Amino acid sequence: MEEQKEVKKAIIPVAGLGTRFLPLSRAISKDFFPLVDKPIIQYIIEEVKKSGIKEIVFVISPGQKTIFNYFQKDPELEKTLVKRKKDKILKEMKDFEEVFEGITFSSVVQKTPLGDGHAILQAAKKIKGEPVAVSFGDDIIDSSEPALSQLINIFKTCNAPVIALKSLPREKIPAYAGLTVEKIANRLYKIKKITEKPEPSEISSDLTICGKYVLTPEVFQYLKKATPSKKGEIILAEVFDKMLSDGKIIYGCELKGDWLECGDKLKWLKSFFYLSLKDPRFKDELKQYLKTIKY
Repeated sequence: MEEQKEVKKAIIPVAGLGTRFLPLSRAISKDFFPLVDKPIIQYIIEEVKKSGIKEIVFVISPGQKTIFNYFQKDPELEKTLVKRKKDKILKEMKDFEEVFEGITFSSVVQKTPLGDGHAILQAAKKIKGEPVAVSFGDDIIDSSEPALSQLINIFKTCNAPVIALKSLPREKIPAYAGLTVEKIANRLYKIKKITEKPEPSEISSDLTICGKYVLTPEVFQYLKKATPSKKGEIILAEVFDKMLSDGKIIYGCELKGDWLECGDKLKWLKSFFYLSLKDPRFKDELKQYLKTIKY
């Protein structure tokens, strides 16, 4: 039996062009769009850390340095805050720095955006044949148990790839990935088939993929051999489907928690409102303010 390995690393792809957010994404990378008062990428990193992972590999585009600047301490800013006696803000900055304590960051470059599978493949040398968590910046799960922890717990028992799943109204599935599944236990499924953007007649469940995974070294072997699509892209869902057709086992975990999507302007705005109206610092006044707005 293959030796069980611990999931110690996470890949976070942030090399996308953010075309759905133009023109704003010309000025700021999509992963730094705010949700309440912190950027999307911070929610992703906090989830990684809460899941017990201490090594993060970012997949970045050429020249993308903002993400590392964000983590660096700014002694000059701190001196200014001390001089101005901004004690509350200093405390907030200390809390912010603690978010990243104990985590090591590295990066690989995806020179051209050629699909989500291609992005993940760029990190193969950093992963060194180990199982790895993957979290895309389009998806945040608001849950008391971190989403990646939920996947890792399944991986510990099955030692096979695990895909994060959430349910949707069936009429929305054609805009996502359609799944044929076999239910094994509560929230646990064996994936039978994956169809990208299926026709209504191809939909056999109300489950779809929500951008988080635990991948095994075998997935990387398939990524390396994958045939690019007509657009020249390597699509992770298509690679999974190839593995399934070869008789490989892939599991799906229906996540606990609310799925907050950030893949386009409307979804991002909905996620912004959701988190803002839950935040104890702002929710009461915001709810009162919304009552005053005439639509």
